[in-house]
Amino acid sequence: MEFSKIAVASGNDGKIAEIKSIFTDVEIISMHELGFTDEIEETGKTFKENAKIKAETIAKKYNLPTLSDDSGLCVEGLNGAPGIYSARFSGEGPAENRKLLLKRMEHVYDRRAYFESAVCLCTPDGKTYFGQGRTYGKILYEEIGTNGFGYDSLFFSDDLKKSFGLATDDEKNSVSHRFRALADLRSKL
Repeated sequence: MEFSKIAVASGNDGKIAEIKSIFTDVEIISMHELGFTDEIEETGKTFKENAKIKAETIAKKYNLPTLSDDSGLCVEGLNGAPGIYSARFSGEGPAENRKLLLKRMEHVYDRRAYFESAVCLCTPDGKTYFGQGRTYGKILYEEIGTNGFGYDSLFFSDDLKKSFGLATDDEKNSVSHRFRALADLRSKL
C-alpha cells in the first residue's frame, strides 16, 4: 500500500523530524500544518491504544491516512514507569521529567530500561495498521549530551554504546524504538 501524503497526529517536532527522516518518500504533514491545535486525550492503557486514538482522530477529521506514535521510557527498577506517562511524568515538561526520573532512581540498583514505541496508521476508510519497536539500554546517573529530546540525555543505548544525548540524529534513528516500530509498520503495508 502506497501513500503520497500522510498526516502525523503529533505536535512534537522531534518525533515529526524522526518520522520525516524515515518516511523520505512520502509527504509528511503535521497536525499543526493541517490547522489542528486541540489536545487529543490519551485515554488508552497501552502505547498501542493511545497511538490508535490519536491516528483515528486526525484521519476522520481530515480524511487523510494518519500516522501516530505513542512511546515512552520504561525502567525495570521502577516497574516499567514512567511508561505511558513518560511525557507527563512530572507534569512540568521534559527538563522536570528528567529531574524526577533521576530523583526516583537515587536508590534503585536495576537501571535497565527500554524505549518502546507503538505506531498506528489509520486510513480514512477505517483500516488500521500497527507497528511496534523497542530499543534497550540503561538509565545514566546524570545527563550526558544535548542532542535529541525527552529522556535521550539520560538513556545509554546498548546498540550505540553511548547516550542518545551524544548520538547524531542518523545514529539514533538507526536503532531507535520509533525507527523499529515504523520499519515493522512498513513491512505490513
